[in-house]
Amino acid sequence: MYPNPQAYDRGVMFSPDGRLFQVEYAREAVRKGATSIGIVAVDGVVLAAHKNITDPLAVPQTIQKIFRIDSFIGATYSGMVSDGLHMVNAMRNKTQTHRMIYDETESVEMIAKEISEEMQMATQYGGIRPYAISLLIGGIGTKPSLFEIEPGASYLGYKADAIGAGKKTAEEILIKEYNENMKSEDAINLGVKIIRKIAETQGAKRVSETDVDISVINVDTGYKMLTPEEIAKYL
Repeated sequence: MYPNPQAYDRGVMFSPDGRLFQVEYAREAVRKGATSIGIVAVDGVVLAAHKNITDPLAVPQTIQKIFRIDSFIGATYSGMVSDGLHMVNAMRNKTQTHRMIYDETESVEMIAKEISEEMQMATQYGGIRPYAISLLIGGIGTKPSLFEIEPGASYLGYKADAIGAGKKTAEEILIKEYNENMKSEDAINLGVKIIRKIAETQGAKRVSETDVDISVINVDTGYKMLTPEEIAKYL
């Protein structure tokens, strides 16, 4: 007879039906996180993230959802903030080490592979828990590319993708409106449209420039974070 199913909640171990409950709980934490979107354009990659600030006394400028990893790589996360910031630092350390050794920007797929390997360790050993985040990593290698890493530590490349609470709504819009020939400007407009739609479904009256982070990783100029004034033009 199998032990009480709750016993499998106490560590990273398979249940008799092949489930890792701690990984499933981590995925639930991601589903409750603010929505982030990644879109590959012909001239770069666009990352857009909704801060979803619920505390009226919070200072929006102190909340950041998109991060520069290297000159031509950016990343965003959904889920537990502390886990996301930890992985951002890990990515920066790995890309800086690669640049010091090889004098080049690390490929987007390689950094996704390395981070997925680190997250996988938390799904294999007792005494630690899985990272409660999903990551979108976008950048320029031989061409613009985008990868998602989920709490189970698998990674996959995408033309356009979304993570967080609004994932289902975002994916429905992306499937209908994404175009492989769109430019970064069009991708920004699409990302903003999705965020506004998700905010409406969550009861928000409007989305302001301080509620959104947007960055563009351009083929020629590399990573750029848009200012609130620049974001306001798209709202």
